[in-house]
Amino acid sequence: MDKNPRRRSAFTLVEVLIVVVIMAILAATIIPQFSDSSKDAKISSMKFNLHTLRSQVELYKAQHDGSPPAVLGNLTARTNAVGAVMGATDDPALFPYGPYIRVLPDNPFSTAAAGSRNAVKAASANPPGTSDVTAAGAGGWLYHAASGGVWLDNSEYLTE
Repeated sequence: MDKNPRRRSAFTLVEVLIVVVIMAILAATIIPQFSDSSKDAKISSMKFNLHTLRSQVELYKAQHDGSPPAVLGNLTARTNAVGAVMGATDDPALFPYGPYIRVLPDNPFSTAAAGSRNAVKAASANPPGTSDVTAAGAGGWLYHAASGGVWLDNSEYLTE
């Protein structure tokens, strides 16, 4: 008779299956949380950028007798009281306002090439309609010059 019982040196099939099932359950609960975080980050970035652009348009209007910038890109330039943009040879003392932002931010949902994600398209109305949105999500921003309204050039988030 063998006095030492045989030692087991491997896992049984049942033990391996239990571990695999536990790992599958954990993966099914954890992975969706990480996949949604990318979209959540884009939404947060979009809301922050919209708030920044809208607040800077309001500041521009306050300094220019209620008139919004003729084009959204004027927020990145120095201007005078009537909204004229400072040229390369102009005296900076004559253009005391701005710049309000360094560069126009990128649309986080845009599928356009890197240089076009902050492109500005004129909106035909305030608020804009879906006909104003650039096709296939390749746009940057929509801007209504008469009111100073700014929106994301994306049909899914047009109402933000």
